[in-house]
Amino acid sequence: MKASLDMAVIGVGHFGRFHAEKIAALDNANLVAVADTNAEQAREIGGKFGAEAVSDFRDLFGRIDAACVVVPTKHHFDVASACLENDIHVLVEKPITDDLATAKSLVDLSERRGRTLQVGHLVRFSGVVEALRRQVKRPLYIDSVRIAPYKPRGTDVNVILDLMVHDLDLILSLVDAPPIDLDAAGAPVISPSEDIASARLKFANGCIANITASRISFKTERKMRIFEPDTYITVDFDAQRIRTLRKGEGSMPTDLPGIDSDERHYDEGDALEREIRSFVDAVLNDRAPVVPGADGVRALEAAFRINESLRAHLEFVRQADARLRGDAPSAAE
Repeated sequence: MKASLDMAVIGVGHFGRFHAEKIAALDNANLVAVADTNAEQAREIGGKFGAEAVSDFRDLFGRIDAACVVVPTKHHFDVASACLENDIHVLVEKPITDDLATAKSLVDLSERRGRTLQVGHLVRFSGVVEALRRQVKRPLYIDSVRIAPYKPRGTDVNVILDLMVHDLDLILSLVDAPPIDLDAAGAPVISPSEDIASARLKFANGCIANITASRISFKTERKMRIFEPDTYITVDFDAQRIRTLRKGEGSMPTDLPGIDSDERHYDEGDALEREIRSFVDAVLNDRAPVVPGADGVRALEAAFRINESLRAHLEFVRQADARLRGDAPSAAE
């Protein structure tokens, strides 16, 4: 068993350079190289962290054990699959790919080659989420809101794959049942695809989840409310705070059940450092990663079902507008 991994970061744009920084600081990983089609950018980041810079990631085959794939989503499959085919363990940023068939193919390939495939759902590695996962037992209703100001970066995909997929992945990991029905609505405002959307999911165990995501808001807010039998949990991801209200043993003067209240703050730490360290440990110790490829597929599948519902809703609105203008026959006709 190797004591450390020889690693590379493929794609050192805005986020990839942080991957390089975290790997360079690990004691059980060596940042051998960074790769980017922008050769100047690769040289800048490579020089900063003492790593070789290449413009073609394929030049690294046979020289590294693992790679962080931080290229645009549309290139995830091509880059990650090439790495896996060459026996390189892969941490690929979320979403796993931009297509369900290629996402499943990537998981199958990792299993055939016996390589670790981890998906970068970073939210799973925040201090408050680790605490939340220990606390939640039987969610009945979940309300999630993730809104942020507009940023051009990330708009190669719609708000579902850009932002909502974080909460989809977390909710799917909390609810021990598959979604059986969903409905969604949204709209493009600045970019060509949806910038704001809301989805309602119904799970096989009866849990209902309402999820709202926006990248055109005036403020940043990431909150979640979870209702369980006799328990209400509110989570503020920005403040790293969980407040829990639980039915108590006694009663209040009004004969209503007593309520026990608990509020705790958690050390957010460095979620990206935790994510990469977890990936390295999974590879070195030959164990399943915290967010395996199958979880990435599950989140992507839910995201695509939401996108299908968005398309259906937009078509419904188009037909309704046409009827109001008298351009189309009514349903009764």
